[in-house]
Amino acid sequence: MIYQFPPDLGDKLKRLMATGRYSSEDDVLRAAMRALERFDTEVEAIQQGINDMEAGRMRPLEEFDREFRQRKDLPQDA
Repeated sequence: MIYQFPPDLGDKLKRLMATGRYSSEDDVLRAAMRALERFDTEVEAIQQGINDMEAGRMRPLEEFDREFRQRKDLPQDA
């Protein structure tokens, strides 16, 4: 597939490919899409946390830490 990039993106694309990390425009686009998908997933998770907090679905960090350490058989902080 042939892409028509605006000049500013075309320059960035050339600089990225010049690093040797990417062998083609397709490689750059694949990496960009993976990064965008990760970003979107992280934003959704953060928003869910905010929604939970606003709805009162939370507990003190100390309680979570104690239970997590017990489940993972980790030493408890003194």
